[in-house]
Amino acid sequence: MLTIPPHMRIYLCTTPTDMRKSFDGLYSLVQHVFEQDPLEGHLFLFVNRRGDRLKMLWWDRDGLALFCKRLEAGSFQVPAPADDVQGIEIDAAHLAMLLSGIDVSSARRRKRYSRVA
Repeated sequence: MLTIPPHMRIYLCTTPTDMRKSFDGLYSLVQHVFEQDPLEGHLFLFVNRRGDRLKMLWWDRDGLALFCKRLEAGSFQVPAPADDVQGIEIDAAHLAMLLSGIDVSSARRRKRYSRVA
């Protein structure tokens, strides 16, 4: 089980990623797709074309960590981005549903209070 701190932001690359990429290749994608610094401690997700493999890149205070998940059956449900956006930000609940195989497009969130910015 993953425990995501509230200050951590989670970014999902919506374009298919070559899963042969490792630390340096994914580090470069973070800089170009999300225009973020990977060393800020946020979580970056990448999914392959078939949708059965997912990699997470995360800076853990003193080094990069790379987590992988390969599905034996089925695929991850990556949300369709608006326009030509290559990456989106998701929340921890969305990440948990994505990793559990729940189709987020059919799930509904009940109305909750949110502070107006």
